[in-house]
Amino acid sequence: MKIPSVALLPALLASSAAAFAPRPSAAFARKVAGAAASAVSPVFRRAASSLSMSDDVASDSDAEYDYDMVVIGGGSGGVRASRIASGYGAKVLLLEGQNRHGPPNYSAIGGTCVNVGCVPKKLMVFASRYPSDVSESAGYGWEGATAGEFDWTKFMKAKDDEITRLNNVYGEFVLGKAGVETIEGLGSLAGPKAVDIALTAGGTKTVTTKNVLIAVGGWPYKPPNVPGIEHAITSNEIFYLKEQPKRMVVVGGGFIALEFAQIMDGLGTDVTLMYRGDLFLRGFDHDMRTHLRDEMERNTNIDLQFNTDPAEIIKNDDGSLTVITQDGTSVPCDQVLYATGRKGKIDTLNLESAGVQTVDSFIPVDEYSRTNVPGIYAVGDVTDRIALTPVALMEGHSLADTLFGGMDRPCDHEYVASTVFTTPEIGTVGYTEEDAAETFRDIKVYKTKFRPMAHSFPKSEMYTLMKVVVETNTDRVVGCHIATDGAGEMIQGVAIAVKMGATKADFDRTIGIHPTSAEELVTMRTPSYEYKDGKKVEG
Repeated sequence: MKIPSVALLPALLASSAAAFAPRPSAAFARKVAGAAASAVSPVFRRAASSLSMSDDVASDSDAEYDYDMVVIGGGSGGVRASRIASGYGAKVLLLEGQNRHGPPNYSAIGGTCVNVGCVPKKLMVFASRYPSDVSESAGYGWEGATAGEFDWTKFMKAKDDEITRLNNVYGEFVLGKAGVETIEGLGSLAGPKAVDIALTAGGTKTVTTKNVLIAVGGWPYKPPNVPGIEHAITSNEIFYLKEQPKRMVVVGGGFIALEFAQIMDGLGTDVTLMYRGDLFLRGFDHDMRTHLRDEMERNTNIDLQFNTDPAEIIKNDDGSLTVITQDGTSVPCDQVLYATGRKGKIDTLNLESAGVQTVDSFIPVDEYSRTNVPGIYAVGDVTDRIALTPVALMEGHSLADTLFGGMDRPCDHEYVASTVFTTPEIGTVGYTEEDAAETFRDIKVYKTKFRPMAHSFPKSEMYTLMKVVVETNTDRVVGCHIATDGAGEMIQGVAIAVKMGATKADFDRTIGIHPTSAEELVTMRTPSYEYKDGKKVEG
């Protein structure tokens, strides 16, 4: 079956609950229409909710199990699947190791995104951009304005308070009011139809279940072969540092490494970014990658070191660190942040007890999030599909709709928008130029580069790059890539059009909003160049 696509960015907080309330299919509604809504017994509701389950588990008797579904992991995918399934009448238990953020598990109810990912990171992005904004104010007549000094302790206290508030929202409102039972503990399989729970408060418990959903997410990877790697931190620990490091080495070339490098640079830390390859952001459009490199070289104090990899990390007597690179260069610092990928968090799941197959540290699934074992499913980062919060939300929602809502909803991973929260931001949806040329063979590429109006008075050398990739034969826009201030907000709207199959003619017919940078997306009329049979032809 061909997997279709989706580009959803649903709200993560409780305010989104009503917008994403489950809506059973007409067939499912007819199955339960005979019951009086005000007097539906739990037994009937559980039986009704199971009518639409997949054939491989539909023959099981609900009465044999404690739950219709046990969800191991309280992140984005697990929470969404639990809430939607419960809304359809399923009896759901969700397991999460801790209900509040922080060590030792770091990720608590709400998952990586809420606790040690998207949310606190974005708050740090906001904080890091103020010095640059203030420095440009003189160009608009604000003489003598300075950013002042950043108070790391004050910021971290505010961050902790906000994440605690979100933990409470998830536990009490998003899950509690949806009727999802939660237990603070770590789950592991005890065969295909049972889950052992190591209770956080102490002791153990075993429950039986008709379906198991594994939604444990991922964990930052640190290469064990680097001497002194135990002295390095990851994207978990950085949110709980007691003091702001004066000097930091960031290792990696993905979006997490780049975002933290720019965050810490903006907050006043001296940052060295080491990446073992020629150019960071592998897999993104090449023009976006080179543009961001040029912007970082021009507008940050980050020391960009390509083709560089640590060989050893030495802890000095005064507590500082020294990174020795592969070529023997010494780089003194106060912290080393490794952002070199993530692995699936499967070590304690006892998957072998049920015969669940894995590839490296991930669990392969089909388009319905089914593992190789009937009745056991997996969503989110642990499946190694697209490691983004909105994707996990879609996967969990699709699973609940299919299992309990009488729908046929395979996961949809095509034309998923995303953003790298660097400065400038990179917003992207669809195919890169390179992938589009290989896939469609005949494409046209439209590009424009300019200095945005906001940077004109200060005469800042900050530039915007926009790119639209069009399949020649159909005129469909198959890719859009933007590097500019606020690209994340901009690309979400573009993603709707791309997802709907908009053509370049549709873009051309759209009237722009003036004066904005975004209007350039609908004013590019002449291709910069094109590809014929996969080969570039200059215009």
